[in-house]
Amino acid sequence: MRQTELHLTDEDRAAVDEIRRKGRHHAREVNRAHVLHSLDRGVPEAQIMAVLGLGRTAVWRTRLAYLQGGIDLAVFDLARPGRPRQYGTDDEARVMALACSAPPAGQKRWTLAQLECAARQEPGLGRMGRETVRRILRKTTANPGAG
Repeated sequence: MRQTELHLTDEDRAAVDEIRRKGRHHAREVNRAHVLHSLDRGVPEAQIMAVLGLGRTAVWRTRLAYLQGGIDLAVFDLARPGRPRQYGTDDEARVMALACSAPPAGQKRWTLAQLECAARQEPGLGRMGRETVRRILRKTTANPGAG
């Protein structure tokens, strides 16, 4: 198997050694730093894969990322955008206030279905479902069933 050579700069070599020594990084970041260190020293890919328990593509991607964008791109994960929160803390506070209020007439306590219906009648919470109400209540120590 043909191996492409990789040579780290002095600054990058020092950064990789720092990541390898300190325990303040994720395991995959430390593994990538080990890959870069090993490639810089000329260790064969097969030996890197065997010792670190990585696949060939992980070694290749780490090398390619370093060549394209340096150590930051090769070692550290890019931030993922994720889905934005649909309901903010103000909306959660409104649901909590509703759960802490008096239950509907003729009832001793709130049920999740009743809280869902009441929350849907609030302005801005029209699409809130039962599972969302349950998660909001679970975040706190509130127990709408305790009476």
